[in-house]
Amino acid sequence: MKQVFLIAAHKDVEQLNALVKQLNDPDFVVYVHLDRKSAIDPADLHPAARLVEPRVDVRWGGFSQVQATLTSLRQILLEQPAFDKVIFLSAQDFPLLPNALLKRELARVRERELIETTPIGPDGWNVAYRYQLFHRVGGSVPERLACGAANALLRLTGRRRRLPDGLAPHGGSSWWALSRGCVAEVLRLADAHPRFLRLCRTVQCPDELFFQTLVMHSSYAPRVLSDNYRYVQWPEQGARNPKVLDGADFERIRASNAHFCRKLDSQASAALMQRLVAWKDARAA
Repeated sequence: MKQVFLIAAHKDVEQLNALVKQLNDPDFVVYVHLDRKSAIDPADLHPAARLVEPRVDVRWGGFSQVQATLTSLRQILLEQPAFDKVIFLSAQDFPLLPNALLKRELARVRERELIETTPIGPDGWNVAYRYQLFHRVGGSVPERLACGAANALLRLTGRRRRLPDGLAPHGGSSWWALSRGCVAEVLRLADAHPRFLRLCRTVQCPDELFFQTLVMHSSYAPRVLSDNYRYVQWPEQGARNPKVLDGADFERIRASNAHFCRKLDSQASAALMQRLVAWKDARAA
C-alpha cells in the first residue's frame, strides 16, 4: 500500500535530495516542508519531492514547528485519498532498509501507530514545566516581558497552567509514523480544541507534546506502539540535540531494529552515509 513521507527541511539541499532519492519508489509519495527562511531554492529539490505550501517560518522550540506539520498534514490528506501511513522525517534522517524491506516492515505494523509517547508528570516524563509556565520563542519585547510577568505571577501565587478540556499531557519524540485515519482524527481534534491550540503557542517544545496528547486522546490510542523505529544517540541526559552520527556508529546502527537513523550531517557523516548505502544495496540484492 502507498506510504507518504513528510520531510521537514531547512538546509543542505544535497543531503535533502539524497534522502528523497533513497525514498524514490512507485509506492512512496514524498512531501517536503521547506522552512520559509531557508536559502534552498525550491526549484533545486529532487523531482520526486512535492513541496508543501504555504511554507512556515519554523523556529526551534516554538509552535511554528507544530504549525508547519499541521499545514503539511492538511495538504497531504487533500491530495492523497488513500495511503497507509505518514512517516514524519527530518532531512537529517537516513533510511536503513531498502525500500522493498521497508514496505514489508511497515506492512507488519500496519495496524499500529508508531509514536513514542509517555505520560508527562513525576511518574512519567518529568517535563510538566514546559506547559505549566509560559514560554515564548521570538516575539516583540512587550510580548516577552508579558510572558515573564505572567510566570512571575504564577510562581508568586503557587499556581501552574493545566491542559484544557480534560486533555491528559503526553510527550515524546517529534518523529513518528501515523495512519491516515489517525492523522485525520488528530486534525479534527486540533480543530475541536482551540484552547489547547492557544496554550501550545506558549509551550516549550510543543512538537514533543502536541501530537502525543491528541493521539492518546483519540480512538486510535489502543493502537499505539511507543516506538518510532529511529536509531538516535543522545550525548548526555537532558541534551537538547542528539549526537551527529559518524562512521564509528555504523555497527551499532546495523545491530538496531530501526527503520531510520538520525542525526546525520553531510560533512561529518559522509563516510557513514556511504557505508549505509552500500549496506542497503547489499540487502536489496
